[in-house]
Amino acid sequence: MSLVANLYRRFQHLVHELAKFGSVGALAFVITLGTGNLLHVGLKLGELTSTGIATVVATTFAYVANRYWTFRHRDQSGVGREYALFFALNGVGLVITWLFQGFVKFVLELQGPVAYNASLILGTGVATLFRFWSYKKWVFLPSDAPAVDPHSGLPEASDGHAPARPGHRIDTHPQAEGYAEFTSTR
Repeated sequence: MSLVANLYRRFQHLVHELAKFGSVGALAFVITLGTGNLLHVGLKLGELTSTGIATVVATTFAYVANRYWTFRHRDQSGVGREYALFFALNGVGLVITWLFQGFVKFVLELQGPVAYNASLILGTGVATLFRFWSYKKWVFLPSDAPAVDPHSGLPEASDGHAPARPGHRIDTHPQAEGYAEFTSTR
């Protein structure tokens, strides 16, 4: 089998996840770009204000699409927890984008629609790398991650044994006493 085929088979899950994340991101970017330009170029709001409002609109879309399509195979640790973390991490992404926009406007002293869109594209590109990594790490958890307390958003205390997660049951292996396997009931 060829090297490319072996690599694809080995990283198939990640490739599919990246493709879905990219599709959602592309649509969210169109929402950000369209809303930002409508507010900045059309309604003459400031660059950072326009980008902030556009990001909130696009983030709402992106959360729903990523939760129920891109990362639907990952454990659901509570919509409230995920939504709050998703927005907080998108806030970090927004700050990354604002840094690019601020650099273009205040350091390079470039203004106008071309400068606005160029800085928005560059900043969003860098922020997207952060978002993908952070969503996988903190928002859309792998199904084998420790259970999360829905009230605190923190992993539940463990006595050294993995707790049963909501939606999971513990099956005892018939041939080995004391062997437990977690299986999904979904």
